[in-house]
Amino acid sequence: MARRHDPERRQRIIDAAIRIVGEGGITALSHRTVAAAADVPLGSTTYHFASLDELLIAALRQINESFVAALRAIDPRPAAALPGILAKTMGEWLAADRARVELEYELYLAALRRPALRPVAAEWTHGVVDHLSQGTDRGTARALVALLDGIFLQVLLSNVPYDEAYAREMLGRVLRS
Repeated sequence: MARRHDPERRQRIIDAAIRIVGEGGITALSHRTVAAAADVPLGSTTYHFASLDELLIAALRQINESFVAALRAIDPRPAAALPGILAKTMGEWLAADRARVELEYELYLAALRRPALRPVAAEWTHGVVDHLSQGTDRGTARALVALLDGIFLQVLLSNVPYDEAYAREMLGRVLRS
C-alpha cells in the first residue's frame, strides 16, 4: 500500500486535541478521540505523538503562541502607559473568545499534574516577562504577569464580569511600587 502524503496531518491532530480539550476537558483526550476528530488513523496520532503529554505539549505551545504574539504586539514603553494597555488587551481577549482563554488556562494549569507540561508553561511566563522587562525592571515584570494570571483566573473561575478599571488600577499599583 502506498503511503499517503499528508503534510497537514500533524497539525490536524494538534487542532483536534485543542478542540477536544476545549469541549470536554483534558480527561476527554485520548489518542482514539483525537484520531476520530482529526479523521486520521489511530496509528498516526501515536506516530506523531508517542504520549498524550507530547500531544498536550504541542497543544499548549500552539495556544501560547497566539497569546504571546498578542502581548508582543504591545510596546511596553513607556511603562506609565502599560496598565491601560494591558487592562484593555485583557478585556479584548475575554470579550473576543472567553472559551479560548479558558482553554489556554486549562492547558496552562494542567502542568500542575503533568510535569512534562511545566517547561512549556514556563516558556509563556518567561516570554511575557522578557517582553515586559523592556519597559520596566524584571521583578516588576514578573509581578505584572502574576497579576495578569490572577485577574484572568478570578474572572474565569468566579464568573464575575471583567472590570477593566480595576485591572488598570491594580496594574498601575504594581508599576508604581
